Amino acid sequence: MDAIGKLVNPLRQVFWSENIWLPPNVTWALYETKNSPIKYARFNDLYWSLLTGVFLVLLRFTLERTVLRWIGIAFGIKPRKNRPPPEAPHQELEREYTKSRGKRLDHKIVTALAKRLDLSERVIERWLRRRTAYDRASTMSRWTESLWRATFYAFAFFYGLWTLSDKAWLWDSMECFYNYPHHSVSRAEWWYYNIELGFYLSLLVSQFFDIQRKDFWQMFIHHVVTICLLCFSWACNLHRIGALVLIIHDFADIPLEGAKLARYTRSESASNVIFGVFTVCWIFSRLGLLPWRVIAYSSHYALKVVPMFPAYYIFNALLVSLQILHFVWTWLILRIAYNAMFKDGVKDLRESDETGASQDENTTNTNGSVGENSSEDHTDTSRASPSPSAEPARRRANGAARRDD
Repeated sequence: MDAIGKLVNPLRQVFWSENIWLPPNVTWALYETKNSPIKYARFNDLYWSLLTGVFLVLLRFTLERTVLRWIGIAFGIKPRKNRPPPEAPHQELEREYTKSRGKRLDHKIVTALAKRLDLSERVIERWLRRRTAYDRASTMSRWTESLWRATFYAFAFFYGLWTLSDKAWLWDSMECFYNYPHHSVSRAEWWYYNIELGFYLSLLVSQFFDIQRKDFWQMFIHHVVTICLLCFSWACNLHRIGALVLIIHDFADIPLEGAKLARYTRSESASNVIFGVFTVCWIFSRLGLLPWRVIAYSSHYALKVVPMFPAYYIFNALLVSLQILHFVWTWLILRIAYNAMFKDGVKDLRESDETGASQDENTTNTNGSVGENSSEDHTDTSRASPSPSAEPARRRANGAARRDD
């Protein structure tokens, strides 16, 4: 243990160097002063967010299976019945499907499987559609996920608004930098940061188990950047500007989830109206308030009153990265708005075709491929005799196909 301590301590001292994290002439001892009238933010407080994240995951797990589910039933959303997956005409089809991770198979692969297993392509394609539909997220699961997020965002926004309502920096961004770093953290601000950081930590983990969408990695990067922003701003006592970022973000997320909820209840007119409100809120907050009230001050006006240090540059670079992601999502939002006005109403373009609730389960591409993403051509074109155990299932499947024809 002594040897490990001798190795870790120098690295720890280098990482937490005051020359990196703190402005000139400021030491960590200032933040640890017990009798100081100023209650500085302490990095160790962030560890409480790990427990908050675990609590939020458990709370979400419980509510999605009880209260949120009951609300969905009250709005006419039918829960999916528990049923086994459709029986495969041949076990190799299930293995091939598992290997593809639910993605669509290229027509060449389907043709090779048909030859090798002595099955018609029609039978294989029908089974793949049924198997994909079985794994597709139900409307109820989408409803409970969106309702959970809408509930949290509404709570976080109004709690943050209440916390900052009497703070000068809510109305004047320069107050985030005057007399820096001698800014005290109130109990309400401490809880605001703790809950928000815990929520984003829970999203970072649950994203791998939630409904998969096309912008999976963009959202993953967004969560990582947001968590880093919260940690950097807390460690550097820049919690005032961090709180503004949080409240600006939560503002537009509420109508976003509201538009999804309306779509899941098949209320197209309400979904279009709420999405219009969301679009206005998004542009106002993410393309207006964030660059105007936060990034402009942190990148330009603050330079006149705050002595610069390395961690501040990293913090500001993270803010700019977040803004770039917002530009990408704005393009996506404008596409959805265009579809809502001139085509088929609001549709969440983030949702992949494999999991889209509005996708027709009984359609295939005109070129014969089954699904969206073609996998690599790794087929064996040699014909193999079907195993005796698969013969009854093969006969039933081919017989059903002939009857359909």
